[in-house]
Amino acid sequence: MESKDLNYSNFIQDIINQDLKDGKNDGKVHTRFPPEPNGYLHIGHAKSICLNFGIASRNNGLCNLRFDDTNPSKEDTEYVESIQEDVKWLGFTWDDRMFYASDYFEKLYEYAVKLIGLGKAYVCDLSADEIREYRGTLTEPGKNSPYRERSIGENLSLFESMKNGEFPDGSRVLRAKIDMASPNLNMRDPVIYRILRASHHRTGDKWCIYPMYDYAHPISDYIEGITHSICTLEFEDHRPLYDWCLETLSLDHPRPQQIEFARLNINYTVMSKRKLLELVKGNYVNGWDDPRMPTISGLRRRGFTPESIRDFCDRIGVAKTSSTLDTALLEHCIREDLNKTAKRVMAVLRPLKVIIDNYPEGAEEEFEAENNPEAPDEGTRMIPFSRELYIEQDDFMENPPKGYFRLVPGGEVRLKHAYFIKCTEVVKDESTGEVIELHCTYDPDSRGGNSPDGRKVKGTLHWVSAAHAVDAEVRLYDRLFKEPNPGEDESRDYKEDLNPQSLELLSSCKVEPSLANAGGGSRYQFLRMGYFCADSVDSKPGAPVFNRVVSLKDSWAKTLKK
Repeated sequence: MESKDLNYSNFIQDIINQDLKDGKNDGKVHTRFPPEPNGYLHIGHAKSICLNFGIASRNNGLCNLRFDDTNPSKEDTEYVESIQEDVKWLGFTWDDRMFYASDYFEKLYEYAVKLIGLGKAYVCDLSADEIREYRGTLTEPGKNSPYRERSIGENLSLFESMKNGEFPDGSRVLRAKIDMASPNLNMRDPVIYRILRASHHRTGDKWCIYPMYDYAHPISDYIEGITHSICTLEFEDHRPLYDWCLETLSLDHPRPQQIEFARLNINYTVMSKRKLLELVKGNYVNGWDDPRMPTISGLRRRGFTPESIRDFCDRIGVAKTSSTLDTALLEHCIREDLNKTAKRVMAVLRPLKVIIDNYPEGAEEEFEAENNPEAPDEGTRMIPFSRELYIEQDDFMENPPKGYFRLVPGGEVRLKHAYFIKCTEVVKDESTGEVIELHCTYDPDSRGGNSPDGRKVKGTLHWVSAAHAVDAEVRLYDRLFKEPNPGEDESRDYKEDLNPQSLELLSSCKVEPSLANAGGGSRYQFLRMGYFCADSVDSKPGAPVFNRVVSLKDSWAKTLKK
């Protein structure tokens, strides 16, 4: 069997290619994505999802979705449901292969009993602090637990009593008996079961002992017939324990192979579930799906597309060494996608009223506008025009600097799709001096934005008819943190690096009438302003709310051109 994508190459695919060539695993490729349901998935998990499901697809194989639900004190069905939604949204399916580590609790217990019977596991009464003390350091070997030489019979009896709830939480653990002098600290008699009285979201109160991930992981892979167990780099030092479990239990038909790759890190954000949970619980953000969050649900609500995230994961590739990527690359990917797919519309975020004095009162007309010049098949729409309009406040200046080509007193600009207008009067608030209204005249012969006499007008402004404008709220999102590497200075709390300007709410925006009933998740390019998405939670018919996905400026594209 060969990979069906001959141009796809990375070190993991190279390993699989060699396995297929050697006939290993009967020519099968079977991967899994094993999230722990203790939080929402983030962009780093998206890389793992794309890699595991993508590797399986490219090699005519299978990929399982398996929940690592071995720590009930931190898990919730809310997280289980959100993970399923995220994987589906990214475009992947597990068919009938959704599993839980808890599906194997009975089998995992039986294998633990087998390890005890082989003299390879023992019940230890040391406290957690004592186990750490006995473990030793990177330069000093550990020392054996005083309970290490308990007899097989005593260990079997004690382990059964642990399962039956006869001991308090934390009083005893089951440890693998390996080597307390191993240079790898993970092999110094690691804990593989602990007593934990916590109701499990699937098994309820049936169990009061739960397996540790490093023990449950290889056995779950084996039970499911996984051939290539793809993990992030922090599990590299755990691989000897992964292999020890399989070898000691003689689980090798076929024996899954653990392969590690570098996890995804992006600047101006954090990827720790613990820290993300702190931001949610501390109300620093508005939930897991806050559009500033690096969670998949947050990116989805902000307006990112699954295509853009898959493209991002493809571009960054698969590496063996960790690095931190520039968030500008992720922004570049969504710009490229939305440039091809987003309809162009007009929206005024900070309105300034314009009255066209020589336009007939009560008159209205329509102009035809293309929906997307990159996609002619998207067709056109009609935009209403009237005597009173709104333009952006920034598109007018009384005393402009050199090179300012927008509206000025006595100056002329083109209204997109419509007419040339010239400013004739500026109205200000008497108390503040703020410009509140402009009076202009229009050239009736410039309909469609073209001059009949060939005169040059450099500035082109977007606008919205005041009589037809729809009120909208716009949320301008920026990076969640003001520092590239939040918390890099260990003397400070990473939350001190939060960006106080990460969200700006604009409540008096005016948008063209075609956006009145914009459905949640629909994406647009607001001309000259950026890409925006109708909020999937708060946007309502007649009262749209838009999130800025990303600005029009693309710093990464400039980097690529250098």
